[in-house]
Amino acid sequence: MIEAVIFDWGGTLTPWRTMDFHAGWRAYTEVLHADEPERAREVATALAEADTARWAAVQHDARAFHLGQVLADAAVDERSELHGAALEAYREFWVQATHTDPEAAPMLEELRGRGLRLGVLSSTMWPGEWHEEWLRRDGVLHLFDGVTWSSDLEYTKPHPEAFRAAMAAVGVEDPARCVYVGDRPYDDISGAKGVGMRAVLVPHSDIPVAQRVPVDVEPDGVIQRLAELPALLRDW
Repeated sequence: MIEAVIFDWGGTLTPWRTMDFHAGWRAYTEVLHADEPERAREVATALAEADTARWAAVQHDARAFHLGQVLADAAVDERSELHGAALEAYREFWVQATHTDPEAAPMLEELRGRGLRLGVLSSTMWPGEWHEEWLRRDGVLHLFDGVTWSSDLEYTKPHPEAFRAAMAAVGVEDPARCVYVGDRPYDDISGAKGVGMRAVLVPHSDIPVAQRVPVDVEPDGVIQRLAELPALLRDW
């Protein structure tokens, strides 16, 4: 019997959107260096490169990281009096990619109605409170028994410790009684199955080339829409 269903966030609970990392960092540096447009462009490029390098490194050791480390990699001083406003501009740029799939709430309510515990495990460098604010905005945060963000962890997906942290957050000990739902074959499907969970793939994300890892793994199920998940899980 299944006790818990744990979801990826970006590309799964939120529909995938191809976004320009560099543009996001320009939003930050255009506030931080408002009077120095050339300097703003240079720092935005350094931040985009640091961002990309951190995600590429995850493929090798699955070490988690957070936003402050990317800023440090690009030699950005968070003590600047403009940092707070600049960070808010950066976050506002990304809001367009944070909206929860409209099918998520009714699907989650149906699964909760079956007595299943629900969670989130997301590979992210952003603060957990950002994600929780967006889930609360969309009226779904209260439907989860636990939410886990890799920015708070030592390891991110596909490392087993990340999945174990998510299991602990929802109060389930046996991975065989958990299902993980995600959009990435390497991070999500191979990671979940490697720790003993069953895994469901939502195959709609255009994963950046630097983050793709070839992997020989088959999901236990594939859905095209979140609304299909309750029927898939009914006999599991």
